[in-house]
Amino acid sequence: MQQSDFESISRVSVPDLDSILGKPFPILDDGFVRLVDYMGSDESIVQAARVSYGKGTKKVNEDRGLIRYLMRHRHSTPFEMCELKLHVRVPMDTWRQWIRHRMANVNEYSTRYSVAIDSAQTTLPGEWRVQSVGNKQGSDGFLELSKGDHLTKRETEFQKFANDIYNERLELGVAREQARKDLPLATYTEAYWKIDLHNLLHFLALRMDDHAQLEIRLFAKTIGEQIVQKWVPHTWEAFVDYRLSALHLTKYDSEIIAALNRSGKEGARKKAIELGMLDEQGSTAKKSREREELEYKLSQLGFAIPW
Repeated sequence: MQQSDFESISRVSVPDLDSILGKPFPILDDGFVRLVDYMGSDESIVQAARVSYGKGTKKVNEDRGLIRYLMRHRHSTPFEMCELKLHVRVPMDTWRQWIRHRMANVNEYSTRYSVAIDSAQTTLPGEWRVQSVGNKQGSDGFLELSKGDHLTKRETEFQKFANDIYNERLELGVAREQARKDLPLATYTEAYWKIDLHNLLHFLALRMDDHAQLEIRLFAKTIGEQIVQKWVPHTWEAFVDYRLSALHLTKYDSEIIAALNRSGKEGARKKAIELGMLDEQGSTAKKSREREELEYKLSQLGFAIPW
């Protein structure tokens, strides 16, 4: 083939994203997320998907419709053609959850080479959350203000004490890698985080969920609504429709809803007993997370709980 056989290519540019390059979006008391670079757009996803069809079939489908089809049927590789590079400043305890998402390229601020960031996340008196009774890893409501005020004062004292000890060690010549060992998890760290769109959407689906910890949820919400939505609007629309705002029905869910449709409440109750979501008497005395999740889905669909 001759060079003339190839069409010229220019770098994909998204003006709405270019306008926020380098702009920090504040999160918590001293955290931020900012866009450093990006590759691709909605158009890139469509281009990658259509390459399978070969020359002459560029208009197999409307761009928006094709992206929605890809999202609906969980095609992943076209979305992997787009990448985002972020600079983030985040508390270490939140970063521990973040870094569990392994499908990304990461370079974090090192407290072996550099002095730790002189900032730690603080908690206002009205922000101390109560442990959830039903969810061992979650919270539910807030402590009364008097207790919160006491805890905030103690937090301030503790963070100052820990920081003083850290600085004392450095002044006495202790190696940075050892001096840091008693820094609180509230200490901020920074990192560059590069990830493709497919894996980014998986991250957002998990971390924007109401069950995710509030702190990481605030970071995920900012990334999704302030960056991704501007970057790939058709993809974001499909993601919200088919992932964030969608309900997933399991085999058991489908069978019970079908029984409810055919035979009413009694039919749904019998099917739930058969599937082990209710005890033999049809009682909800036995705790079942799966049943509770189904009850939520039923309420979202406008059904009365049939037992």
